Amino acid sequence: MPSLARALILVCLAYPLWAWAIFDDCVEYFPRGEIPSVTQTGRDLCFDGFAVYYSPSDKKPIYVIEKLNRERLTKPKQARTNLFYEEARLPAAERATLSDYRGSGYDRGHNAPAGDMGDERSMAQSFSLANMMPQARQNNQGVWAKEIEGPTRQYAKRIRGDIYVYTGSVGNAGSIGSNHVTVPEYLFKLVYDPSRNLAWAYWIQNTDDAPMMAPISYQDLALKTGIDFHLPANVATSTKQISTRPERWNQTRSFHGFRNYSE
Repeated sequence: MPSLARALILVCLAYPLWAWAIFDDCVEYFPRGEIPSVTQTGRDLCFDGFAVYYSPSDKKPIYVIEKLNRERLTKPKQARTNLFYEEARLPAAERATLSDYRGSGYDRGHNAPAGDMGDERSMAQSFSLANMMPQARQNNQGVWAKEIEGPTRQYAKRIRGDIYVYTGSVGNAGSIGSNHVTVPEYLFKLVYDPSRNLAWAYWIQNTDDAPMMAPISYQDLALKTGIDFHLPANVATSTKQISTRPERWNQTRSFHGFRNYSE
């Protein structure tokens, strides 16, 4: 049946209405097994610890999903390999290559961060170029790492159960390399906590001097990206600072950045 289903999906992809992914081998990464609907055609790739819906035309992810929890994130810290590699499962014409990024001025920005990986195998796989987007260097190493990725991990460590994290990018600010890897204009990260039926999203420009902004609602992110993530219709959303401390969940605070999340 999986092969028949794939054949039917390929037929559907001939029509420019919707794109469908299957994720046969990693549907458990998605909340309730619900896979997002997007208008871009792509390829689904399963890795250990995350899944990628990949754009063959942009040569970067449309979105990446992870299922994070305390158990995964409190395992012994894995040594960062920094061994980036080209994704051999993709046809050569659809791949980003190491040379595309070399000298481009952009970082190979992880969608599923290396810091989220709980074992050596998933850490190594996180350096696939299929998991990368051209990201402004100071953005990647500054506001994105310190005020978005880090606080998301801290939240997952402090709650019980799983959270689901979608990361991706949109827009076209040019391209890099001979394979014309699209440089996105905006980056996003959507966090969904099913235990609280709560979702919030980060939305940031892909520039070195991009300021940290307050979270946006799940509904706003869906409008900005054109992606239907299929979260529950009654999901609550927050545009306030989301504390990692359970005892503060009933407090409403203005957004002042996330530098104190790890306290």
